[in-house]
Amino acid sequence: MKPAGPSADRPGTRKALRNPRLAETLAAWSLAGPALVLLVALFFLPVFAVFGIALTDWQFGASSLSFVGFGNFKEVFADEGFRASLVNTILYVVIVVPGTIILGLLIALSIESGKSCRAFYRAIHFLPFMATLTAMAIAWEALLHPTIGLVNQTLASLGLPTANWLRDEQTVLPTLAIIGIWQNLGYAMVLFLAGLKSIPQDLYDAADIDGADLWLDRLRTVTLPMLGPVSMFVFIVVALRAFETFDTVQVLTQGGPGHASEMLLYTLYRESFEYLRTGYGASVAVVFLFIVVALTLIQARVMDDRVHYQ
Repeated sequence: MKPAGPSADRPGTRKALRNPRLAETLAAWSLAGPALVLLVALFFLPVFAVFGIALTDWQFGASSLSFVGFGNFKEVFADEGFRASLVNTILYVVIVVPGTIILGLLIALSIESGKSCRAFYRAIHFLPFMATLTAMAIAWEALLHPTIGLVNQTLASLGLPTANWLRDEQTVLPTLAIIGIWQNLGYAMVLFLAGLKSIPQDLYDAADIDGADLWLDRLRTVTLPMLGPVSMFVFIVVALRAFETFDTVQVLTQGGPGHASEMLLYTLYRESFEYLRTGYGASVAVVFLFIVVALTLIQARVMDDRVHYQ
């Protein structure tokens, strides 16, 4: 029987009906097409635009621009301020990522081994990740105030030395790193809790039979190897979030004192929107993108060789 309706008379429709493979291809493209258009419009086109702007001397709001080639990139690598922000960002990541993973795993293990109030402890530790970081940064600024802040008052009452945590070049970066660990801790904890629940109990029973009945032995022989995929995911995500730190720097320190707490994203923002050097800021963005992508690929490659998949 001939299909009814005007669409059935079209040559392309009749051909697709006779060719199931073509019909599947058309259906796949019709489903993936909108997402592909959005990906190109929201990701690839802005990336190409930033690459193009990085090759010019355009200033934000200017009506004209000139092509300067790789002049902006030469200036970036010769800039002491950029090098300082790069070093600060790397040191920040080196502190935040291991601290978040270790503390997140320890908290997840303690919650999973507990018998009561698990939901309460999960909610308490996950709250910083859900809260608005700008509001939390203001709260931290009050806590770390050099004279009336709770941190210094507590240290003084215990007879311990106090410090101007956010205005001292020696303490500002570690202080921001502690805030970063506090912010990401709940996210790592939730992922580790999910990973712990997926470990079969049979493996722990087998470890007991083999003599690994101590908590540390079970952790070393069963828990950590089985948490390999989760650990790799947490490592990559937390590292990316650490590289993208901007809010706490903007609210608490504005990169000071000097360049002691300036991060790459804050350098990009300052050059592009405060100094209006948009071409230079775009070159910083390109360098930042290459660094993040390279480090992510290296992390994934190195850790994937050591990860055990079920």
